[in-house]
Amino acid sequence: MQKIAIIQISEEGGRIARQLLAMATAHGVEAETVGRADVGRRWRDTDAFVFIGAMGICVRTIAPYITDKHEDPAVVCVDTLGRHVVAVLSGHVGGANALTRDIAAAIGAREVITTQSDNAGLWALDCLGARFGWPVAGGDDMNRCVAVFVNRRPTALLLEARDEGTDYLEATRPEHVTIVSRMAEVTPERYSLLIIVSPYVRRAPDGLLTLHFVPMVGTVGFGLARRPDDYMEIYGQMNEAFRKRGLLPCAHRYCTIDAKADEPFVAMLEEVQGEAVTTFTADELAAVEVPHPSSTVAKYVGTPSVCEAAAILGSHHGKLVVAKIKGRNWTAALAIDRRHLRQTEGHIEIVGAGPGAPDLVSVRGRRILEQADLILYAGSLVPRALTECHKPGAVVRSSADMTLEEQCALMQEHYDRGHLVVRLHTGDPCIFGAVEEQMAYFDRHQMSYHITPGISSFLAAAAELRSQLTIPERTQTIILTRGEGRTPMPEQEQLHLLARSRSTMCIFLSAAIVDEVQRELLQAYPEDTPVAVCYRLTWPDQKICRGTLKNLSSIVHDNNLTLTTMIVVGEAIGNRRGRSALYSKHFTHLYRRGKDGNTED
Repeated sequence: MQKIAIIQISEEGGRIARQLLAMATAHGVEAETVGRADVGRRWRDTDAFVFIGAMGICVRTIAPYITDKHEDPAVVCVDTLGRHVVAVLSGHVGGANALTRDIAAAIGAREVITTQSDNAGLWALDCLGARFGWPVAGGDDMNRCVAVFVNRRPTALLLEARDEGTDYLEATRPEHVTIVSRMAEVTPERYSLLIIVSPYVRRAPDGLLTLHFVPMVGTVGFGLARRPDDYMEIYGQMNEAFRKRGLLPCAHRYCTIDAKADEPFVAMLEEVQGEAVTTFTADELAAVEVPHPSSTVAKYVGTPSVCEAAAILGSHHGKLVVAKIKGRNWTAALAIDRRHLRQTEGHIEIVGAGPGAPDLVSVRGRRILEQADLILYAGSLVPRALTECHKPGAVVRSSADMTLEEQCALMQEHYDRGHLVVRLHTGDPCIFGAVEEQMAYFDRHQMSYHITPGISSFLAAAAELRSQLTIPERTQTIILTRGEGRTPMPEQEQLHLLARSRSTMCIFLSAAIVDEVQRELLQAYPEDTPVAVCYRLTWPDQKICRGTLKNLSSIVHDNNLTLTTMIVVGEAIGNRRGRSALYSKHFTHLYRRGKDGNTED
C-alpha cells in the first residue's frame, strides 16, 4: 500500500484513526483522513480506503464507484469500537486482505476475511503473479481458473524453473494439485486445470483450463552494431526472436559491454525494465568461453563475444539457453542462472551449517537441505540433527571417514544423475573451511556449484558472550586467525605480529597448541587482557570459560578443551564502558532535506 485514505464516520472513531495514521507513518506509507464526499474524487488515485464506522455506510459510499477487482482499490471497514476489521473490496488483487490483517494486528482486533482461498488455506492464484513478480503469459479467464481451483478440482502444476515462488508452491501444495514434469502427462480427462510456471512457450491441450506464469529468470546479453533508429522496435525484435526459439520474455537482467553504457538504447531498457543494465569490460568478456566467438568483434571492441559472454557472466556463469541471435543492427543471447534451472542437470550447493544449533542454519540453507538428493556433511564438526530435515529417499552421508577423492567421487556420481547435492560445512565455508580443493575439482570438471554462507562461530561467540567485538575508541578491528600448528602460517601473519594492534582476536583451531598461542599473544597484549575459551558453541554441551590472558593455557588444559574450540582475546569481551556515537544527541542517522531541496546535517 502506497496511499491510504481514512474515513472517520463519527467522533467515536477518532482514536482508531489516530492509531492508523501513526501505523502508516511508522511504515513509510502515505495516509490521511478524508471525508465521505472525497471518496469518488480520490477513487482512482488511492490504493486503499479504510472506513471507521458501520458497514452499511461504507457500502453505500463506495457502491457508485465499483467497477472491477483489477481496477478497484482495497476497501476495509473497522467498527468504531475497534473489535472487528473487515475486508470489504479487492481482497486479493487490491490487497484488502493483507491490509485487514495488518490493521487487526495493530489495534488488537479480530480480522474478518471471507475470501474462500484464504479461509481454505489455498493459493491466491490471482495474486501469485504480483507476489513473485511473474507476468501472466496467457491462458483462460482468471476468475474461471480460481473457481475451479478453490473447488478443489484436479489440478496439474508444471514447474520448469526454480525460484522463491516455485519453492513456495512445492512446499504448500494442496492435495488436489499434482506436480508434473512434462506436458505429455497432462490431459483433460485427468485434470480440470493446468498451472504452468515456466519461461518456455507451452501449448496446453485443447479443452483444459490453463494459467501460465512466467518466472523472470533470464539474463539477456546484447550488442549493438550501431545506434538503431527505433529503440522500442529493437526491444520488440529481441523478444520476438527469443519467442521463436521457445522462450517467453523472461529477462530480469540485461547486460552488455561497458563501451555501450551511454547508448540511448541502454537508457530505454532501464526505463522499461526498471533496473540498471549491467556492463562488463572487454577483458571480463574476453575471459568467457562462448560457442560463437567473432574475430571481427574482437578487432573492434577487444573481445570475441559481447552478447553471449555478457549473458553468461550476468547469469553467474549460467546455462546459455539461446545462443547468439543476429538482428539488423543488434545481437542477443539469453542465459539462465543454474540456481533457477530445474534439476535436469546436477548442481552442488556448498552450505554453511552455522556454529552447530540446527535452527542457526540460514533459511536458504534449510530450504536447500530439504530439497537435496545427497547431503554430504562434515560429521566430525556438523551435528547430524542439521540433516534431519531431508526429504524421503535422500542420501545422507558423513564425510568424517572419507578421503577427498572419495567425497568428490560420491558427489560426482549424484551430479551425473542430475541430483542436487549439498556439501554441508561447519560455520561459514569460507572461513577456515576445506572447500578450496573441492571447488578446484568442480572447476576442473566444469560442474555447477554455488555457496550459501553460514553463521561463523566467531559470531556465535560474540552472541553467547553478550559482547560487541568492536568498541568505539578502543578497538575497531576483528582479527580472525589461527595459531601455527601442522599448517605453517605466513611469516607476516605470526600471532605476535597480529597481536600488536591489540584488536579483538578470534583464534580458530588452536586449543591443541594453546601454550604457544599464549606465549605469542603475551608479547603484545597485557597479561590481564580478557579472554574467553568457547567450546562447541551453540551445541547442547556448549562450555564457555572466561579469564585473563595470563591464565589462558591453564583454562584450556584444566577443562580438557580440544576440538571445536574458539579462543577470543581482547578488551571488547564483556566491555560495557564504551559508548557509541550513534546515540549521541549530536549524531544524525540520516540526511535531512532542507526546504531548498538540499541535504543538510
